[in-house]
Amino acid sequence: MAKTIDHAFTAKTLTSAATDPTYAGTLSFMRRRYSKQVKGMDAVVWGIPFDAATSNRPGARFGPQAIRRASAIFDNDPQYPFSRDLFEAMSVVDYGDCLLDYGNHWKTPATIEKETAKLLTGTDFLLTLGGDHFITWPLLKAHAAKHGPLALVQFDAHQDTWFDDAKRIDHGSFVARAVRDGIIDPARSIQIGIRTHAPENFGVRIVYGHEVEDMSAADIAATILSHTAGAPAYLTFDIDCLDPAFAPGTGTPVAGGPSSAKILSVLQRLKQLDIRGADVVEVAPAYDHADITAIAGATVAMYMLGLRAERLARSR
Repeated sequence: MAKTIDHAFTAKTLTSAATDPTYAGTLSFMRRRYSKQVKGMDAVVWGIPFDAATSNRPGARFGPQAIRRASAIFDNDPQYPFSRDLFEAMSVVDYGDCLLDYGNHWKTPATIEKETAKLLTGTDFLLTLGGDHFITWPLLKAHAAKHGPLALVQFDAHQDTWFDDAKRIDHGSFVARAVRDGIIDPARSIQIGIRTHAPENFGVRIVYGHEVEDMSAADIAATILSHTAGAPAYLTFDIDCLDPAFAPGTGTPVAGGPSSAKILSVLQRLKQLDIRGADVVEVAPAYDHADITAIAGATVAMYMLGLRAERLARSR
């Protein structure tokens, strides 16, 4: 195979593998072509570089850049554990980032929701790279407008169900707001890895961190699939679900979490989950070491595309 460079711009087809050197070339997510044309795409990746809602350490606005950079290690080869070139039959583009006004944060939710809704007119699967966890609120609103109320599958150390007056820009309350507004179905929603307390759970099933420690990956995946019961789902992954040993680069790390190996083993078992959208959030590279967190975030995002590829392969 002839080597190429800057595949994100020079790719001749949307289903072609990249052959850029891992250490060089333009850094889109997994070297996908940068494009603002998304109509008919099997999946679209984009970034939302926003972290003004953080309650502890800022820096997740640099998450999309870090995740894209780390994703270069997935070039060309069949992606483990999917045993296939994910892009051989799945068209994916990197849309770039959402443009936000850093001086007018009150406009941020509507801007994200509007841009998401536009993207969802062209694709049935949007993978978002954050950014702090507030961004999931406008993302959910746009996805629910297209698909109806969704089962939320949330990997996280925090419940994100704190008080919200529907006006706050806060990364710790989007679940409460989504339940109150009927955007997610709490009876089909589940949180995995929780290691903190919040005043309310709003009817969402919780698998606490100590339970994750005692359960096998197969049992955790079976619990998720049983609880969501085939409902259309939105998958959100806060990188602080992982123990700080595996994801130090995040704003609110909590000790006692699972390893990246265990949670990735859970994700690969979710092939039957009807995922309508997904995000990876709270990667803050300023607190990272040797790209540990960025690599974990990029791998989770790659698994999300892998699940999409598997579902498409079964339907075609």
